Amino acid sequence: MRLIPRACGLLVGSACAVAAAQVPIEPDGRWRHLLGAGASVASGNSDTASLNLSIDSARATVSDKWTAAARALYARSAGMTTGERFSLASQYNRDLNARWFAFGSGELLRDRPANLSSRASVASGAGYHLARDDDGFWDLTAGLGYARDRYVVATEVDGQTRMRYGRAELVLAEESRRQLSRSTAWQQKIGLQANLRDLGDYRAVLESNLAVAINRTLSLTVGLSYRYTADPGTGFERGDALFVTGVSYRVD
Repeated sequence: MRLIPRACGLLVGSACAVAAAQVPIEPDGRWRHLLGAGASVASGNSDTASLNLSIDSARATVSDKWTAAARALYARSAGMTTGERFSLASQYNRDLNARWFAFGSGELLRDRPANLSSRASVASGAGYHLARDDDGFWDLTAGLGYARDRYVVATEVDGQTRMRYGRAELVLAEESRRQLSRSTAWQQKIGLQANLRDLGDYRAVLESNLAVAINRTLSLTVGLSYRYTADPGTGFERGDALFVTGVSYRVD
């Protein structure tokens, strides 16, 4: 894998974003938002530039939760585009009882340097609260989904040269959040999407981030993520690793 140093952290492959923010989850039915932005420019021995934007939103009651996130990245290094990634994702959880809940989710993704003109995916299933209290939660989810990719240039996927590829997927995830102190919160997620047409083809993601509140509206964030695609197409990297830091602004 190709390692590229940047001002926002370390980037492997073509994916980069503002460090994931943590929207306060309070069961009062109100929407809350976190806005993030970052930019870096370097010249001299290396010429690099990047721009990152993010919006995270959440609304919760005692029986349901709706979250949404948008990301945008553009980055160049040595005259080449190393990042051009845009994503929009949302998930809705509805409690069935104290332990079990149902969920539905959707995501749109565009990543041209990774040869992905677009990816649209949806999923639905059930989840289980392993733990849930005022300081956080720990959830397991499982379900079925469908994803469809469109490529910038034709590439070999699943034994054929294609411009688009759709498949049903098994969707598994584990996610937790914990308030470590009055000002510090930690969140992590592990997800797996397995192609039901070809069990050797799957996508996996590991995300972890720490947020430290400066005051009620500003927080420092540190995030680590690793995304893996078993069959990204001929000539493209399977793994994208990312470590970033940033600042988020809270809007209630």
